[in-house]
Amino acid sequence: MNFFKNRRSLESGFSVIEVLIGIFILTLMGLAVYSFQKDVFSLNRIISGNLTTQGEARRALKSMSAEIRTASPSNLGAYALAQTATSSFTFYSNIESDSFKERVRYFLDGTTLKKGVLKPSGAPLTYNPANEMVSELIHDIAATTTPIFNYYDKNYDGATQSLVEPIDIATVRLVKITIVIDKNPQTPSGPITLTTQVSMRNLKDNL
Repeated sequence: MNFFKNRRSLESGFSVIEVLIGIFILTLMGLAVYSFQKDVFSLNRIISGNLTTQGEARRALKSMSAEIRTASPSNLGAYALAQTATSSFTFYSNIESDSFKERVRYFLDGTTLKKGVLKPSGAPLTYNPANEMVSELIHDIAATTTPIFNYYDKNYDGATQSLVEPIDIATVRLVKITIVIDKNPQTPSGPITLTTQVSMRNLKDNL
């Protein structure tokens, strides 16, 4: 009688192999869930980072456009535009709404687009480079052959080729800004391109 009772007890339980198979299946399910959650969190970070970078770039472009649009001669009488290059642009503009025309310099430093502001000082007034205040505008600029700054003369019609070096600064009437940003080059999302063009109203001669 005890023999049959023990036999029924063994048959109603799980064998060691069945237990191991069960543990293996649960482990696979756990790894799958973990991998899925990890991918979701990673994608969320990428999207969030890209949105933050885009927002930063859009705000910077809006500010840059307003300052470039009002470019005008310096307090010392220097021409409104001081320097033009594919990765930097220097001009004079009253960006602080006071009686001074600041020298504004946008330039690429590594993967960051920076802004230098130099206010004239002293008596007589001078623009002392040592007094330039530099701040960071846009981060994660992608390595690309696309120029950040392109320059056009009064004949620009939307399809005209940009001016080529050496550029006669006196002929520049419009600046096109192209920002290519890539928060994480290792991800498949790819770079994001933002662009705007600014006509300098104080330099117009085709009215």
